Amino acid sequence: MQSTDPADQEDGERASEAATGPRLRGRDREIDAAREALDAVSGGRGACVVVEGAAGVGKSRLLAELDRMARRSGFDVVSVRADELDQYAAGAALQAALQSSDGAHRALAATDDQRLWLLDGIADALEDRAQRAPVAVLVDDAQWADPATLFVLRTLPGRLASARILWALAVRSDTERPTVARVREDLERLGARWLTLGPLPQQELQHIAADILGAEPSPGLVRLLRGVAGNPGNPFLASELTRAFADTGVAGQETGEGSLLSDGIPVSFRRSVAARVDRLPVDAVHLLQIGSVLGREFDLVTAARMMGRRVGSLLSGVEAATNSGLLSADGPRLVFRHGLARQAVHDNLPPAVRTALHREAAETLRGTGARQAEVAWHVVMSGGPVDDEAVTTMTTAVRDMSSSAPEAAADLAQRVAGLLPVPDPRRLALLTDAAEYLGRTRRVHDALDLVDATLPVGLDPLQEARLRLVAAEIHQAAGDDDAAMTHLRTALDLPALPSDLRDRLLKTMATGHIYLGDITAAERTGPGLVEASYHSDEPSVVVSAMVFQAQTFFYRGHLDRALELAEGATRRAATQPAALYLRPPRIPALWLATVLTVTDRLADTERVLREGQREAEALGLGWSLPHWHVVRACALLEQGALDDAAVEAEAGLMIADELDITLPNPQARSMLALVETRRGDLAKARAHLQAARTGSGTSLQRYAPWLAVAGACLAEAEGESEQAAANLADTFMPHAPARLLALPPSLWPALVRIALRGGDRQLGRTVADALRGLTTETTSRQIAGAVNAHVEGLLHREPRALASAVTHYRATGRPAALAAACEDLGELEAATADTTSAIAHLEEAAHWASAVGAAHDQERIRRRLRRLGVRTAPVHTHRAGPQGWGDLTESERKLIPLVVEGLTNRAIADRLYVSVHTVNTHMKHIFAKLGINSRVELTRLAIERGVSTDSTG
Repeated sequence: MQSTDPADQEDGERASEAATGPRLRGRDREIDAAREALDAVSGGRGACVVVEGAAGVGKSRLLAELDRMARRSGFDVVSVRADELDQYAAGAALQAALQSSDGAHRALAATDDQRLWLLDGIADALEDRAQRAPVAVLVDDAQWADPATLFVLRTLPGRLASARILWALAVRSDTERPTVARVREDLERLGARWLTLGPLPQQELQHIAADILGAEPSPGLVRLLRGVAGNPGNPFLASELTRAFADTGVAGQETGEGSLLSDGIPVSFRRSVAARVDRLPVDAVHLLQIGSVLGREFDLVTAARMMGRRVGSLLSGVEAATNSGLLSADGPRLVFRHGLARQAVHDNLPPAVRTALHREAAETLRGTGARQAEVAWHVVMSGGPVDDEAVTTMTTAVRDMSSSAPEAAADLAQRVAGLLPVPDPRRLALLTDAAEYLGRTRRVHDALDLVDATLPVGLDPLQEARLRLVAAEIHQAAGDDDAAMTHLRTALDLPALPSDLRDRLLKTMATGHIYLGDITAAERTGPGLVEASYHSDEPSVVVSAMVFQAQTFFYRGHLDRALELAEGATRRAATQPAALYLRPPRIPALWLATVLTVTDRLADTERVLREGQREAEALGLGWSLPHWHVVRACALLEQGALDDAAVEAEAGLMIADELDITLPNPQARSMLALVETRRGDLAKARAHLQAARTGSGTSLQRYAPWLAVAGACLAEAEGESEQAAANLADTFMPHAPARLLALPPSLWPALVRIALRGGDRQLGRTVADALRGLTTETTSRQIAGAVNAHVEGLLHREPRALASAVTHYRATGRPAALAAACEDLGELEAATADTTSAIAHLEEAAHWASAVGAAHDQERIRRRLRRLGVRTAPVHTHRAGPQGWGDLTESERKLIPLVVEGLTNRAIADRLYVSVHTVNTHMKHIFAKLGINSRVELTRLAIERGVSTDSTG
């Protein structure tokens, strides 16, 4: 892939002008649309343009014109052009183009999944440039772009929509590459401007011919151009046929010769290229033929080796080929002037010759140390069979690609496996890798189908066990714990497994038992495994054992011991980075924050999460980020920060979508449903709950507590008390206290309240018994005392117990729980005619409900106060669509002075010690509330309102 260094503006403009050739004809509408997009970006709003059409219809020419217009308008232009060989390239050409111009090279993330590192690095670089000048990102021949660049194009136009960036892609309309189709779908959903280049009319083709010839075309050429107009008005073909006509006088085209072949190239054009080639010296002919096999761009030294010649002996052939207009020698490599010309020369070779030359090209390139992507492309084009060295090269290409484009790596692995005989063990290894890579994306069903198709193929026990372990890990990542356990049990029954593989299977099974809430089974899995892990020389093994024990103690209700182990694991992991690569929720700091949320040290969760997530982002552990955001959302929900909790849950969903992660955590949707229920937007809560249930798929058991409590709270808000209680009974009756501890403490009394209102007193007693089973001496004394008193007060209608709960809650930093206890106490006092105290407690409940933004709770309390004769102000509720400055949250207001200061989202995140994805979500909310689309508009509004860089908003 070629890139244009944006720093060399003058050279880039000269190159752009040189590439344009004759005047651009018949594309005035498209030029106007491109100019509108440039104006929009200059005005501060992002834009995206997709130029689509058949080969040779003028996409590159239009993109070159857009390049010229952008540079003249003061844009910083980042330009890349893809080649067929880039389809199997690891890394992103777009990233390389940015680094070459900045002179900075970001260190590679030390992880097997570099998608986060890739996205954040490119996003930061582009956002930083857009602060200085509007940016145009131009990608030509995007249908051939490397998978990582396609991933960026699918993701960043949406993330950076408010930045001054124009994204412009040129892509063939007939491409069948699945990853390109996904780019199309996502950009269309984003609202990209589509410029479909259709055929030019006959008159415009005649103008093109006149531009080339410097005179009006002859009647014979006009007749020839009519054939082009039917195939279908292709300006490049018209230009080439005009040159061929001028050079050779070829005009004897018979009727029908302009019709398309199956590969999309007209017979007339193929014949015109063949005629031009036939007139060249034999060295030039062979050079063009070999070059057409090597690609649109090729190295003369490589071509000479394949021809068995020295470079010096080919100089006359190079000169003849360039003079013919088919090749260009302006850069370090020889280049066909158009992809169609290369394709015509390539397709004129007999099929047997083509495949043999591709096989030889692969061998030659491998010997010269060429890019793995180039060798891989030639191996695929040769169609097999493949030798050992070719298999090694292809396997390396697959693994190199997997870190930034796992989906494309999986597809290539399957293609390579298809070239190998069924008994070949390397075939199974490639298919196993392909399943693992697909399991990192949302193509989980494809991954599992691949496993199912591979398992019956006569595997030995070791091969089957490894494949079943991959299948189990994919099922666990997708939340299907039962299916994972089936694979694990089958694998463990296989004979003669090595101890390290058996240990991995047992550890994965123990984790599955925890997910399923069967703590006893988890502890009994692999007797002695935990003790043996503590004697391991690998730090990650020791840390993993500590986290596992912390989880079992936690779900048994031994909170002090769970916290001790979680803190020890986190300290040990801080000195051993390898331990951070454990999968969520087994990342030590992530699990520590989960435990802290249930203790009196709730305030410490922010520090733990901030430090842990920043470390995860720095290491590129993208797959863990949704979990960090969800745990932070849970902590904020417990602290009563509903708005910020919703932002973190949304950020988790957003990054899961960006990174195409296996399964967006249904817990995030469940929390959003809870937040919207408390805000009073029940329609939005229903939508989130439906999405949570749909997204949970087969993972109902793992996320059952969150789904149940969200559904119950919504049902109660809609007046369906019996249904609300029924939602809870099936989930919490069989698995207390493990299921109870999956939720933060402020929700525990809500379970009892809902159960009692729905007539299920037994469920209330079950929750109370589970709470009495918690053992804590120091870490959770305040919150445990508050919740126990709250639950006992609800069960036994005891005012003193509820008053004790209120007193305890005031010291825990949980205003939502305090509001609930005050309301419960006030309701009970009102029922006993103690109206003075009831009013005081209901007014305190209303105060705290208002403070946390729980409009639905506030409205319910307001009705109770009215029944007691107390008038209160109307409740302010959240509204959809544009609202106003007064609707901005405190966290949103903090961002605005930093935007005015000119900080990028990354810089704002660093200043506020939050994730950049949290900032992105806040910015999206600000734009929606104010009805604007860009940072420029926000800055203008802020200045009009007197917001300065030292203001708090």
